[in-house]
Amino acid sequence: MGQKDIISKSILKRILLDMAVYLFNLELVDAELLSTEEQRIEDRRSDLVAKVTPVHGDPFILHLEIQNANDDQMPARMLRYLADIQLAHSCRVHQCLVYIGAGRLTMAAGLESPQLHYRYEMLDMRDIDYRTLYDSQSPDALVLAVLGDFGGDDPQDVVVRLLKKLRSLAGQDEGRLREYLQMLEVLADNRHLGVNIQEAYDMLQIDIERLPSYQKGMEKGMEKGMEKGVEKGERLKALQVARELLALGFSTEQIAAITQLPPVEIQKLQG
Repeated sequence: MGQKDIISKSILKRILLDMAVYLFNLELVDAELLSTEEQRIEDRRSDLVAKVTPVHGDPFILHLEIQNANDDQMPARMLRYLADIQLAHSCRVHQCLVYIGAGRLTMAAGLESPQLHYRYEMLDMRDIDYRTLYDSQSPDALVLAVLGDFGGDDPQDVVVRLLKKLRSLAGQDEGRLREYLQMLEVLADNRHLGVNIQEAYDMLQIDIERLPSYQKGMEKGMEKGMEKGVEKGERLKALQVARELLALGFSTEQIAAITQLPPVEIQKLQG
């Protein structure tokens, strides 16, 4: 799920809690995201690692991996993550993998050998009835419903229902609504529901210009880049456009083409 990095840490924390509670039936009351910087540089870091507090018992480390494609090496990678996390934190580690890919889940949930019996929890989001999450009053759980099993319900109807309820739960807080719609767009892309999202925006008269749509962000950035250029008096505006596009997950090359700023200046903004 390469695009998930554009989602804020606070959103990731809430996703972790809701996935743990609603999908894996873990009774947790709090979670503190932990750094994974100490993990091996030759392999990508684990997705979410947190010290969690259960309703009963001692705190433990929860490792939640989000995977959007089948990978035959996943069990070995999960085992490596386990070793790295265990070495960094002297605490019990519980591992869960959530599969959100478009194709059917085919990965194993562990490794077997004469020397090793290794297992972790694994769940395919398409096995989860979307209504289980839709019925929640938590907007964080609600956005996860777009990855669930729609059963016989029409995808367009489901998307409209999700947007209506998200808008209701967000109330007058437009910033909060934008945050959740950003997350919904990213997750919906794993189900090829981008067109449905855009049609639902039109139907519900949601002002797309104020929302984090990548396509609209690109169009807006192109317009600003062409109109403003990089003349001395417009430099600050071009830099602001670059910051906005970085927040939407655009690459350095894309932003340079839009704003006409040198790539080295855009890279400085990332720091």
